[in-house]
Amino acid sequence: MKIAIEGCMHGDLDNVYKTIQHHELIHNTKVDLLLCCGDFQAVRNEKDMDSLNVPRKYREMKSFWKYYSGQEVAPIPTIFIGGNHEASNYLWELYYGGWAATNVYFLGYAGVVKFGNLRIGGLSGIYNGHHYRSGHFERPPYNESTIRSVYHVREYDVQKLMQLEEPLDIFLSHDWPVGITDYGDSEALMRQKPYFRQEIEERTLGSKPAALLLEKLKPRYWFSAHLHCKFAAAVQHGNDGLVTKFLALDKCVPGKKFLQIIEVESEPGPFEILYDEEWLAITRKFNSIFPLTKRYPNFSAAGMDIQESREWVRKKLEERQFKPFEFARTVPAYNPSQRIFDPIPEIPQNLQTLSLLELLGLPYLLDSSPVTGERTAIPASVAPSDLPAYDSEEIPIDDIDEIEEMEKAKEDDPTRES
Repeated sequence: MKIAIEGCMHGDLDNVYKTIQHHELIHNTKVDLLLCCGDFQAVRNEKDMDSLNVPRKYREMKSFWKYYSGQEVAPIPTIFIGGNHEASNYLWELYYGGWAATNVYFLGYAGVVKFGNLRIGGLSGIYNGHHYRSGHFERPPYNESTIRSVYHVREYDVQKLMQLEEPLDIFLSHDWPVGITDYGDSEALMRQKPYFRQEIEERTLGSKPAALLLEKLKPRYWFSAHLHCKFAAAVQHGNDGLVTKFLALDKCVPGKKFLQIIEVESEPGPFEILYDEEWLAITRKFNSIFPLTKRYPNFSAAGMDIQESREWVRKKLEERQFKPFEFARTVPAYNPSQRIFDPIPEIPQNLQTLSLLELLGLPYLLDSSPVTGERTAIPASVAPSDLPAYDSEEIPIDDIDEIEEMEKAKEDDPTRES
């Protein structure tokens, strides 16, 4: 199986797909799957821009809306996680994961799916210690504070991933596991990104929860993005022979090293994205303590007997042949010739999410009050160039925009979150 890995998408689906198709043509090959490591920017229309934590001068529709509307269809099955520049209102609709567009699957705030015989997991967002132990208290419309905190990783989602026992083949995170630079050429990295040195030496470059997950899950591959550079490492896990190959990639810009294609041993195709039994059993078990206010979740109340839940989930999934529910639009797509004037619900109930929760026997809670945790009365929605070059073996050049962005973030918040 050939898998393309892409760093930060920043909404530029058209160019990423064209680049892959160019590679396929030149090398007479076929890529089976695209993985994106965050900053996907699934912006459907102008209103979604209000939930995108990007300076106004950088807010653009880009090309995702074409795939959401059906004007274009992703030529390759695509799986993505969230980063820190997202249409967070849309990703909240799909908190448990689901199709963001036809053939484009969001793993959720945390999630695991199967593709062929591969298990692929991921964690959306970036780490910030101020909000790590909080619940998911943010709701659209976001203010200047919650538009930044909504994408901060929560311990609740990490603890769900920590319950996984079966082997993972691939894991995606937006920011890097802290300490990963110990296992690659950190000196070369610091020569290219001198402002990383202090954080590397102080062991603050990266995510502590991601490091915990790396140690626990030991996937064969771990892919990240966020820092807008390419960096490779190999982590040896003890003496049992397990090794995780780590790779971080750049953003989708001409001349940047944003894409790499690997070949992974797998069963013969055809391949499709399917629900993962163990993950949904964990999801079902943990949903009773889903923290929807700032209060810290009571993990002891969840119970850890996943096996009973798993047997129940297996029977339900077998009825569907493990296939995810179909893509469903919840708001109008962008129309270049017509602006949207009709009111749009702040938290539309996505039919995929409702169907998955019904399958698992769980209540819908995403419109709960961020203060009390009680559900609020929100109505359900009604569905309405030159190719960037890359060389998979070269190291990217410095990114001046990234330096400026990081410095600005440091001024705004000492826990840098570029």
